[in-house]
Amino acid sequence: MPKVSLYSEVDPLEGVILHPPGPEVENMTPKNAERALYSDILNLAVARKEYNQLEYALQQLTETFRVTDLLRDILRSNEVKEKIIKKTCYNERRPELVDFLLDQEPGELSRLLVQGVPLKKKTLTNFLSDENFALRPLHNFFFTRDASIAFHDKVLIGKMANKVREREALIMEAIFNYHPKLRSQTIVADDFDISGNRINIEGGDLLVAREDILLIGIGGRTSTQGVDFIMNQVRQEKKPYHIIVQELPEKPESFIHLDMAFTLLDHDICMVYEPLILQPNKYETVHIELDNGKVKSIRTVENIPAVLKKLGMDLRPTYCGGTSDSTIQEREQWHSGANFFAVGPGKVIGYNRNLNTLENLSQNGFEILRARDMLTGKFNLADYEKYVLTIDGSELSRGGGGARCMTMPFRRSRAQ
Repeated sequence: MPKVSLYSEVDPLEGVILHPPGPEVENMTPKNAERALYSDILNLAVARKEYNQLEYALQQLTETFRVTDLLRDILRSNEVKEKIIKKTCYNERRPELVDFLLDQEPGELSRLLVQGVPLKKKTLTNFLSDENFALRPLHNFFFTRDASIAFHDKVLIGKMANKVREREALIMEAIFNYHPKLRSQTIVADDFDISGNRINIEGGDLLVAREDILLIGIGGRTSTQGVDFIMNQVRQEKKPYHIIVQELPEKPESFIHLDMAFTLLDHDICMVYEPLILQPNKYETVHIELDNGKVKSIRTVENIPAVLKKLGMDLRPTYCGGTSDSTIQEREQWHSGANFFAVGPGKVIGYNRNLNTLENLSQNGFEILRARDMLTGKFNLADYEKYVLTIDGSELSRGGGGARCMTMPFRRSRAQ
């Protein structure tokens, strides 16, 4: 069995990487929250309880791995350890930390690389500095989706739009390069294209609709140059292929990625934020058609579901926030109401706070189940063919993402 194999968003899940939020989330203040890409600071105790529901549910359904465990494993190799430390310290202009980090045991080093290295206030410069960390904590790492993207039998490493997240991509690249259980071919873009434009790619913007169809959002996190890089990778396969690109608003920040407005729930059902995805607006949808390694056409199309229907994927939309009130739609989209993670066809995980979204899913045949009831043995998921497993999300959603954001799937069984 290939270690990485992902040809669809909804095929049965066989492996996923997680990172429960830890002290790095608490190492944030109102002063640095914006720099850390948060609009608010989280209560870790509450967020962790909510996240535990997600992790427990996935542990019952598939093989799960934690980032810090995988990182600790590869840091047992002195060669790998030295590579990661030096690359981290030189990238973040902290070469003075190299020797200190080299002296750490794998478990402690794994923790420091994620939770940060405190700044020692032993010089006047450091004493007067507003910084508390020599290596900043990775506040966003519980959103494991963005820093690496499984795509067919390879892993595309994210080119993060914000420098505070670059170490996440470095860690995920090392895991897929060196861990014996996950070692795979990784694809890493240059920082800039041939014209000097920055290449940005984040996993929340990439959805594998079908083996020959990729959906990509462009906006504040993934650039047109990032799409061009992905297109050049696909062209090398010299097969018919379709890339559907959706422009996203840069404001409000709830449209950070495509999966905040559109996700796939089954081979024939999708979740949409209707005002952006289906209603006429200024944000274009572009269809790029490739064949035999060449760009056959690039053209503007009506919307994602319309072009997918022409390609043989006739998707029935369900609606974030329901259909009756635009204010409710906006509120539930803000709280990741369109962001669902499929563990199999018609079997998805999302937040329980978005009541109108869940009501619309119920009307479309989904059984609404609570993860907290699953934890206490009140039902068996195997008894349901089509469901939404809901997790508490009063605190997690304030971080700006949902169940899809918090999961990095690397293997799904291929539909026959």
